[in-house]
Amino acid sequence: MEPILQLESARLVLRQWRDSDLPEFARMCADPQVMRYFPAPLDRLESAALIGRIRGHFAEYGFGAWALERKDSGEFIGLTGLMNVGFDADFTPAVEIGWRLAREHWGLGFASEAAWTALRCGFDRLQLEEIVAFTTEANLPSQKVMQAIGMHYDPLRHHVLYRITRAQWLDTLHG
Repeated sequence: MEPILQLESARLVLRQWRDSDLPEFARMCADPQVMRYFPAPLDRLESAALIGRIRGHFAEYGFGAWALERKDSGEFIGLTGLMNVGFDADFTPAVEIGWRLAREHWGLGFASEAAWTALRCGFDRLQLEEIVAFTTEANLPSQKVMQAIGMHYDPLRHHVLYRITRAQWLDTLHG
């Protein structure tokens, strides 16, 4: 499939990534407020690696997470897009819609506008049958965007997490 290189909405351009996006993207991904619902903020190398994975997704599938740019200023403000879910769950295989915006662009409707544009691409151009979104229960801002673009709540099964440290494992062996 030929990659979908660019989409537009009233105020935004959803476009391919440029090398010049890295400094602002890395700043955004290092912001503890922006990353508060993720395991940890990303450093510059991790941000660059994420851009690389996104580019790879575009090359393989023809779509992915586009860089977000304001039409009025040309400013990079984040990402929005569609990605194949990369893990096994009750709802996979699936395509996920996601977004991440720099803090100074929150509360202006950009996330919903960009997500709506990505949804339209997913259903009209890619002919997807379903698109999912997921987040933590505490991430009310993203849930609000999900609702604003017409998504419907579908509770996930509760999960449990088990851990073992190396020391615990050694204790078990010598137990």
